[in-house]
Amino acid sequence: MRLSTKGRYSVMAMVDLATQSADGNPIALADIAERQEISLSYLEQLFGKLRKGGVVKSVRGPGGGYLLARSAADTRISDIVLSVDEPLAATRCAPGAPEGCHSNKSRCLTHDLWEELGNQIFLYLSSVSLEDVVEKRVLGSSGQLYRVNQDANRFMAAQ
Repeated sequence: MRLSTKGRYSVMAMVDLATQSADGNPIALADIAERQEISLSYLEQLFGKLRKGGVVKSVRGPGGGYLLARSAADTRISDIVLSVDEPLAATRCAPGAPEGCHSNKSRCLTHDLWEELGNQIFLYLSSVSLEDVVEKRVLGSSGQLYRVNQDANRFMAAQ
């Protein structure tokens, strides 16, 4: 499963917004687009969905832009991803559907594996707040695990 640019760019833009709007002033999308190197027209589409999803609020007029609809501590990464219609499912089947994705409506042999992966992704993204990302409180241990595995493989190869 791969998170698309909709989800990734939305989270990037929201982290930028949370960082830049600490003083309470609205932030223009053009500024976020420039800092994050994301197309302004794409951001406009995403922020329309984020606004409808209740994650941001817009301020019109001179000096207008966007603000967080609630505090960064109360905004979950899953809220952002789901607001832009990014599915967190790893199966081909419709979430919660009793039928599977095969032509005879049966489930594939690995259905439960992929469904649980989607559940774990959702649980993880729900456990991380926008504030956690802004304050760099997200553990980066997956890279450490990769390095430990590489070191172990080198050790075993040397034996």
